[in-house]
Amino acid sequence: MPSKTRSIDEVLKKYWGYDSFRPLQADIINSVMEGRDTLGLMPTGGGKSLTFQVPTMAMEGMALVVTPIISLMKDQVDHLIERNIKATYMHAGLTAGEMRRTYEKCMYGNCKFLYVSPERLASQTFLDHLKHMPVCLIVVDEAHCISQWGYDFRPSFHNISSVRKLFPEVPVLALTASATPVVVDDIMKHLAFKAPNVLSMSFARKNLSYVVRHTDEKLAEAVRILQRVPGTAIVYVRSRKRTKLISDELNRLGIKADYYHAGLSHEEKEDKQNKWRSDECRVIVATNAFGMGIDKPDVRVVVHVDVPNSLEEYYQEAGRAGRDGKKSYVVLLVTHTDQRTLNRHVTDSFPERDFILSVYERACNFMHVAVGSGYDRVYDFNFNLFCRTFKLPVLPTHNALNILTRAGYITFMEESDAQSRVMILAGKNELYDLHTTTPGADQVLQALLRIYTGLFADYVFINEDVIAYRTGIDHETIYIALLEYTRMHVLHYVPRKRTPYIYFPTSREEPRYLRIPKAVYEDLRERMQKRVDAVISYASTAVSCRETALLSYFGEHVDGACGHCDACIERRKRISYTPADVQEGILYMAQVKPRKFQEFVDTLSFPKDAIHSMLSFLVDEGYIEHLPDDTYRNPVPLK
Repeated sequence: MPSKTRSIDEVLKKYWGYDSFRPLQADIINSVMEGRDTLGLMPTGGGKSLTFQVPTMAMEGMALVVTPIISLMKDQVDHLIERNIKATYMHAGLTAGEMRRTYEKCMYGNCKFLYVSPERLASQTFLDHLKHMPVCLIVVDEAHCISQWGYDFRPSFHNISSVRKLFPEVPVLALTASATPVVVDDIMKHLAFKAPNVLSMSFARKNLSYVVRHTDEKLAEAVRILQRVPGTAIVYVRSRKRTKLISDELNRLGIKADYYHAGLSHEEKEDKQNKWRSDECRVIVATNAFGMGIDKPDVRVVVHVDVPNSLEEYYQEAGRAGRDGKKSYVVLLVTHTDQRTLNRHVTDSFPERDFILSVYERACNFMHVAVGSGYDRVYDFNFNLFCRTFKLPVLPTHNALNILTRAGYITFMEESDAQSRVMILAGKNELYDLHTTTPGADQVLQALLRIYTGLFADYVFINEDVIAYRTGIDHETIYIALLEYTRMHVLHYVPRKRTPYIYFPTSREEPRYLRIPKAVYEDLRERMQKRVDAVISYASTAVSCRETALLSYFGEHVDGACGHCDACIERRKRISYTPADVQEGILYMAQVKPRKFQEFVDTLSFPKDAIHSMLSFLVDEGYIEHLPDDTYRNPVPLK
């Protein structure tokens, strides 16, 4: 029988085509295969998925993968299926029939990977089925979500303890790309590790140059950076509306760009991602919805136009640059109002308790959930209509729902994008001589059968745009035809919908019995304030080294500065120069041609304030002319 090391090497080569593992991957895999509970800390782009996919393929049984990101579930399942690996997923957006078929697959050993949302683990029905499944590994992705000290705490992750009780001998693999020392300890505590076992890579990325630019013209500065740094880029903002506005402006200036946010349809997201991946589009302007599962190696620059709320978020988004190991830049744009904006975010995230209780009561009424009912049920929840109906402010209401989620009374799941899917219910012989009232229905059915395989065995994702293109039939007619076939029990059509859900892990309570614990209100508010303070500190001009500041935040201590961030470069500029050196450099550059102030800063190896001071002196003394177009010229002709 082959050794474990040989076995995992063979699996890696057979299914993924790689000859060797990346740093730390084999260590984590071997730890898991030895049956040890393991926490893997791997920076974004470090190849976390292989650390559980490879050992599962090398073992008997199935991996239960708990992840909070539904879109990531779909992507990973699709990629596994492409490699002829049996995988499936389960979340609140599936129909009862889809749930039943998924249970059957997993219980009878026809699945190697079952991806589930953490909310699913609260269902007794799910747990009753799960105990009959051949689980060999429990995987917790985005494990920082289990810790109340993490930047994205989700109480539903605590449901994992129920799974551990069902499989006490099965090892747990927890994975995250960003966790402070406090969060690391909390993860192992909540996952009931039999013994502490943390395997981590350095958070240092030697090919990344971290830069903070203080400016009152963020868009102009972003444009200048994109014009100076060639190659693929991501520009992060915090507003859906601004993604399109900035993208349009970049295109107007000749920089090919597109926009991306969570409100787009599945097809739009796929199209934009594919164009960006294939370099048809150079720059993607996005909210933080863009990034999970995105693994483009040659991103040369990531620009944050808006300051993120935590260094964990910033580090994850910044980590999408330079995954090919080549020199890349991560730029944070800061203006004088950002500190006030970040502090206001803390206040807005924790509305008054009475308001939170009011939101709970109104939300239950809005969904027609009576007191004492709702347990283990999922309800569609039109958030915008809810706010309009009760004339509630959007941001505080959204945050109130999040606090109610942390307190365990509901689980608010935002905009789960469920793609259309179809399963044929009738036998093949029954599909002839169907009498329908919708013109073109027969063409729609024939197109379905030609384009998609597996329709008789299970639900298959479909794209109405493709059917419309192949048949020349409009979308409305396709929709009506599929609904008619559903009524005839020829097939079952689940139309695409993009809506939030609310799941009730417990029955509806009367508001007077609701308690918002200190741990999910005061304690979390204090923790959020500390994260905001850390971002403000990182962005300050007093930082001696950006990378060292980041590593220190994540509990990694290094000797010496990185030498390639903006703070290190600026410090080097301050060493061994005289005012005469600065004067000579400015006079020469302005003598060659008129220059803007930033050109002096970017070209001369002197501190910005020294250049500004000398330039002002030379203008006042008449050696340099400040022209109407905001350039500076030395009127002395070049010899």
